[in-house]
Amino acid sequence: MRVAVVGAGIVGACTAWALVRKGAEVSLFERKHPMTETSRASSKLLHGGLRYLEGGHLCLVRKSLQARAVWLQQAPHLCEPLQLLLPVYADVGRPRWIVGMGIRLYDLLARGSGFPKGRWLSAEEVATLQPGLLRKGLQGAYAFYDAQMDDQALGNWVIEQFCAAGGTLQCEHEIAQIDALSGFDRIVNAAGPWALDLRRTQPGPPSYALDWVRGSHIVLDRPCPAAMLLQIPGEKRIFFVLPRRNQTLIGTTEVRQPGPDNPGPSEKEIDYLLDAHNHYLTPVALRSDMVEAFSGVRPLLRSADNPSDATREWAFERVGKVLHIYGGKWTTAQLQGEEAATRILQ
Repeated sequence: MRVAVVGAGIVGACTAWALVRKGAEVSLFERKHPMTETSRASSKLLHGGLRYLEGGHLCLVRKSLQARAVWLQQAPHLCEPLQLLLPVYADVGRPRWIVGMGIRLYDLLARGSGFPKGRWLSAEEVATLQPGLLRKGLQGAYAFYDAQMDDQALGNWVIEQFCAAGGTLQCEHEIAQIDALSGFDRIVNAAGPWALDLRRTQPGPPSYALDWVRGSHIVLDRPCPAAMLLQIPGEKRIFFVLPRRNQTLIGTTEVRQPGPDNPGPSEKEIDYLLDAHNHYLTPVALRSDMVEAFSGVRPLLRSADNPSDATREWAFERVGKVLHIYGGKWTTAQLQGEEAATRILQ
C-alpha cells in the first residue's frame, strides 16, 4: 500500500511512523521542515492536562497520562519527569479541597504509569522551593508530576524513527491539492492548522470545524527554582511558570484567530503573561528581561464558545481514499497516529 502523509508536525510524523510499522510504503510531505510550526511552540510538557478534569474529559486525561509514560520509556534522553507546584491561596481561586480532589483523581488516572503521587506541602516548604512566590494568603501547595521535553528534538526523533524504518521524507514540498497525490493508494491529511485548506480541494463541506487558537509564551533570562501551575488573577484560566535551560518559560495564552497563519505573540499577550507572573513572583519581570517570545496556532475542534474549554480530542473524516485529521494534542500524538494508520489502511 503506497500512502502519502501531508504535514510533518508531530501528528503527521507519528501517523507516518505508525504506517511504516504496519507495512505501508510511506512518503511524508512537508512544505518547510519537520517540527517548524505548532509542534515546536508548545509549553514543552508531556502532560495529562490536570485542568481538563474540570470539563469532565476523564478519558482524554487518562489517555494522555498513559501516553506521557510511553514517551519517557521510548526517549528518556529527550524528556524527564518534572515536579510542579500548584499553590493554594486563602479565599482566592479554587479552594484546597477542590484542588486536592483533582490531584487525587489525576493520580488515580495515572495509575501504573510509574509517576510519584501528588502530595501537600506547607507554605514554609513551598517558600523553600520557590522563594520569590507571593506569601500573602498562601496556605501551601500541591506538588504533582508531569514530564518536560524538548518538543522540536522529540518530534525530530520521531522523524528519525520513521526514516530508519524505511519511510521517505520530502521537505520543502508543498501539497496544495489532493489531486497532486493521485498516484498514491491512500492519502492522510495531517496538515494541522492548514488541514481545512487541503480538505476544501475535495467535494462537499468538511464534517468538522476548527478553532485556530494561538498560544503564546515568553522566556525570561533568569533561572526558575521550581515549576508551577498558577491561576490567572481574576480568571479561571491557569498558566505555567517552568524551568527551561536555566531560564524561565511562561505560558500560555489562548487567543482565537480567524485563520491558521501564525502572526506571533501580540503585545497584549506579552503584557498578559508578564502581569500574571508579576502578580505572584518577585523580582518583577520587565520587557528587558525577556530573551524570547513565541507562539503556535493550535487547530482545536470547535467545541466551545470559550477556546479555553475546547476539547483536545481529535476526529477523522474519510473522503474516498483520503483521511483528514482534525484536532489533537502533543502528548497523545502517537495514539492519534496509530488510530489514523489503522483507519486509512482499512
